[in-house]
Amino acid sequence: MTTTIVRAACPHDCPDTCALLVTVADGVAIEVRGDPDHPTTAGVLCTKVSRYTERTYHQDRLLYSMKRVGKKGEGKFEQIGWQEAIDTIAERLQEIAARNPQAILPYSYAGTMGLVQGESMSMRFFNRIGASLLDRTICASAGGTGYKYTIGARIGTDLEQFQNARLILIWGGNPIASNLHFWMRAQEAKRNGAKLIAIDPYRSLTADKCHQHIALLPGTDSALALGMMHVLIAEDLLDHDYIAQYTLGFEQLKQCVHAWTPQKTVEVCGISAEEVLELARAYGGAARRGEAAAIRINYGLQRAHGGGMAVRNITCLPALVGAWRHAAGGVQLSSSDSFPKNNQFLQRPDFLRRHSVLPRTINMSTIGDDLLRESSAGFGPKIEALIVYNSNPVAIAPESAVVACGFAREDLFTVVLEHFQTDTADYADIVLPATTQLEHVDAHSAYGHLYMLANNAAIAPLGQAKPNTEIFRLLAARMGFDDPCFRESDDEIAAQAFDRKNVRAIHFDWNALKQKGWQKLNTPDAPFANGGFPTSSGKCEFYSAQMQQDGLDPLPTYIAPYESRASNPQLARKYPLAMISPPAGNFLNSSFVNVNSLRDTEGEPHLDMHPADARQRGLANGDTVRIYNDRGSFNAKLRVTDKARIGLVVGLSIWWKKMAGDGKNANEVTSQRLTDMGRAPTFYDALVEVEKATAESGAGI
Repeated sequence: MTTTIVRAACPHDCPDTCALLVTVADGVAIEVRGDPDHPTTAGVLCTKVSRYTERTYHQDRLLYSMKRVGKKGEGKFEQIGWQEAIDTIAERLQEIAARNPQAILPYSYAGTMGLVQGESMSMRFFNRIGASLLDRTICASAGGTGYKYTIGARIGTDLEQFQNARLILIWGGNPIASNLHFWMRAQEAKRNGAKLIAIDPYRSLTADKCHQHIALLPGTDSALALGMMHVLIAEDLLDHDYIAQYTLGFEQLKQCVHAWTPQKTVEVCGISAEEVLELARAYGGAARRGEAAAIRINYGLQRAHGGGMAVRNITCLPALVGAWRHAAGGVQLSSSDSFPKNNQFLQRPDFLRRHSVLPRTINMSTIGDDLLRESSAGFGPKIEALIVYNSNPVAIAPESAVVACGFAREDLFTVVLEHFQTDTADYADIVLPATTQLEHVDAHSAYGHLYMLANNAAIAPLGQAKPNTEIFRLLAARMGFDDPCFRESDDEIAAQAFDRKNVRAIHFDWNALKQKGWQKLNTPDAPFANGGFPTSSGKCEFYSAQMQQDGLDPLPTYIAPYESRASNPQLARKYPLAMISPPAGNFLNSSFVNVNSLRDTEGEPHLDMHPADARQRGLANGDTVRIYNDRGSFNAKLRVTDKARIGLVVGLSIWWKKMAGDGKNANEVTSQRLTDMGRAPTFYDALVEVEKATAESGAGI
């Protein structure tokens, strides 16, 4: 037996982007483990990726092209060859493009985060056609927008510094499940004497292991940050020198937070005045003592109406107390903008200039409504063709019943590139088998650390599966696109994925990266110790002229949820429970749901509810319950627990609909309404009611 070790990288939508070592024996991958030499992976993988061979060699892997032979949604297909598949797709796209190329829409997100297999050859193809553009907002755009308005870019505290902090606020996340390698460093900080405080409506496993858990109401995080600012200013827990040199708009900020007393904050957030005061004093006090105070923001808190403003308000805090002076201080939402990605080369947006009209943009978060729109002057042409890759929208997009209705259109030509026959693939006209990470080449940045990574192909493609890049090369050739970029190999694309002229990647060499597996960017340990924010003013902007130009309040403020007792009391009388649907620990969005060992560990769809709310409804632990509102309903097994605060229910997600007993998931009750900025979905801004399921409501789960 010939055994080799291949260097690879985890492709999934997770901030950790782990460096992998794949053991291959006689052409078969037999083990995937974390690289012990990679400083952030440190040899440790999550339970999901440690079982990656189970996913790659899954008995349900798609290995051949297929065409639909049943009704949309039935999932009935027959095998066809690649030539027939490519001919069918190209002919249909050419026919539509001849009328109006904007009737063609790509739909993709982060099924792979790779710069090559993600959005390189695919974007070249769609830009060359002149297809509608996709606004990829489903996960992070609200928070990213608020963050950039304040400090200029998605740059923050280096993951490798958090263990040196003395206070860490874990705000809106459950890193044990979704950011394991940050949690390892937070635990190291805790062993060194740091205090950990979790701010989250739900007492997650992470919150359980912190020194303190502040269980605020969903969608009120911006109010808590305003209350903290009020206390910091009122009690002079400030770094006046940092404020004077490196911030803009402090006097206006001082005026706007004056009204946010602890009492007002309590009324909005549903917590105690002592929690507000103690949190602000702990944060300001640590900085006053010269200790590093760090904030790790995660994306849960930005999935409500005011989500962008919430991230903006929190991002103001480090500049007030001078936390940026310390390498282990400051805040991290994302490190994405640290990487000098060469998108002009990767995606060729210059192709758009060949078209007489700049294509419209469709928001992926409103795909349900948009698939059902007719042609109009305001909307443009009706969507006639949809090419889905790296995503499973029938499961993950909001207001799922509407999404499924759109996908069920018989006049919609749908192509899905996939590893498995997902909920979305069931609605396809043509399904194409894509390679997994072990079967192709890719280059990776990260959004939770500062390392570029290379992914080498460990094994040959299974069956007739092809990389995304090769599929779009074949389509481009069949449609007569003779531009040289459509003939570039994956290695040629990866070699130019990062801008070598940028100082942060001055030593970037693709062949060297493939051999070592990873390389850290050339960035300062404390990025804003002496200001230098990448805003127009060069300062942390408490007052943002750009926000005012964009029609937003230029100062931190509070934007209430669409659906809450305070903002919509009439709706709350009908649907009195707030619902959030954070990731289940054994899934990553909808990935890994079909991996048997992981799904068996997760069990079945559950809903967590506080004992007081359960008693009020006559519900008991283990009951099958129906969760519903005007948008729809789904069933789950009830877990009665005080992990959910009173008035909150938590449905850990996101299940494939076909793997739930009632064929539904939590997105039946979420809405397509968008956030205050960033045009993002409001998954955690939903009111529901819960009742015991009956035979009429489909009691099975």
